[in-house]
Amino acid sequence: MKQIGQKIVNIINSGGVGILPTDTLYGLVGSALNRKAVERINKLKQRGPKKPFIILISGIKDLELFGVEADIKTKNILSRFWPGSVSIVLKCPKLEKEMSYLQPLNKTLAFRCPEERWLNVLLEKTGPLVAPSANPEGLSVAETIKQAKKYFGGRIDFYVEGGILKGAPSTLISLESGNVEILRKGNVKISNNRVM
Repeated sequence: MKQIGQKIVNIINSGGVGILPTDTLYGLVGSALNRKAVERINKLKQRGPKKPFIILISGIKDLELFGVEADIKTKNILSRFWPGSVSIVLKCPKLEKEMSYLQPLNKTLAFRCPEERWLNVLLEKTGPLVAPSANPEGLSVAETIKQAKKYFGGRIDFYVEGGILKGAPSTLISLESGNVEILRKGNVKISNNRVM
């Protein structure tokens, strides 16, 4: 994947939203720290009001932006799965008010640190991104930019070509008192708290 240009970085940092390939599927992305961008994505996708986001981050340090207090044990567990296509649900008790637009479920949010270097470089420049799949609720996930354009047309700010993407979604797990619980099976198999 070629490096994404500064123009798209600027669009995201100014609150814009668009479609780009992620480490799993095409995502409808916007800054997780920008309320208006997140609300716009919700409207475009016609998402349910209580459906939480998976947030892409460049590294464990980004968790601090969301009030996540990861102790040494938690950080050790996170380092087993990240970077990689594993989304991890973590407690975010400070999100109840100032970041309620991210729709934390039971004071939790899901995070993923992608393995692809180009995507990590982008995240270092933009900060954390919400990146739900590129489709309105109830319709099939866009596997090509052409299909994404049929869904969203000129209502978004940019499209980034990434070929045909037919990958499975990320594996979703939760960490509760150091224990790993698989919430959704995805493109990464996990056994005994480790990636297979």
